[in-house]
Amino acid sequence: MIQETSGGYVKSELHKGIATIEFYHPQGNSLPAKLLHKMSEEIDTLGHLPEVKVIILRSGGDGVFCSGASFDELSNIQTAEQGLAFFNGFAQVINAMRKIPKLIIGRIHGKCVGGGVGLAAAVDYAIAVEGADVKLSELAIGIGAFVVGPAIERKIGGSAFSQLAIDTSMWRNSDWARRKGLYAELHTNLEDLDESVQRIAENLVHSSPDALVEMKKMFWKGTEHWDHLLLERAAISGRLVLSEFSKQAIAKFKSKVKT
Repeated sequence: MIQETSGGYVKSELHKGIATIEFYHPQGNSLPAKLLHKMSEEIDTLGHLPEVKVIILRSGGDGVFCSGASFDELSNIQTAEQGLAFFNGFAQVINAMRKIPKLIIGRIHGKCVGGGVGLAAAVDYAIAVEGADVKLSELAIGIGAFVVGPAIERKIGGSAFSQLAIDTSMWRNSDWARRKGLYAELHTNLEDLDESVQRIAENLVHSSPDALVEMKKMFWKGTEHWDHLLLERAAISGRLVLSEFSKQAIAKFKSKVKT
């Protein structure tokens, strides 16, 4: 099934118990609100189908895995309510990923920025290729990694998360991400990446469904309050994005992209 939106899409397919969800946007696989909504909807739907045993999350193209929030939409936010609604899209995706009773494998084929790091952190098992470097750029535009922060901190720890969140200009390479625990595996080429994704998925398909459900609960223990927490964090980002600092920083970024 393919759901297109604003030049991008979310599509999914199911084959022998393995559901694959792919998202794509021509602007660096950025995430506008409609795409976020459709992604969370697709994760929730497939995650509760009995015929689905495991989910693979991937993005389209051969460049950036995900460049995070859509700057076009960020620049159009006029009220705190609109800001909350936009950033809550990220909260809904992360909460859908943690709450479904199926494990999610992340296929990380390129760089991750902002919300893209959050997606990589929220999957249950991330497999990446060399060059899948990471950066949190939110502070540079006057906000912060508030919504995706809990998922990232849960996966790589408070110290590594603070390093990413504070230094917005420095890329951490893919080996750094593997050593910190963001990536479970790191491969030298896409062929090996895909072989590993398929191997893990097929192993999980033939594992005990009941055991997998209990493991998912165990992995995410202590996050039961995230429905409320991530909504609170979305409200913070939604308020900060209205600041003059943020508006000028976003406008400056967009002008650089156009030139």
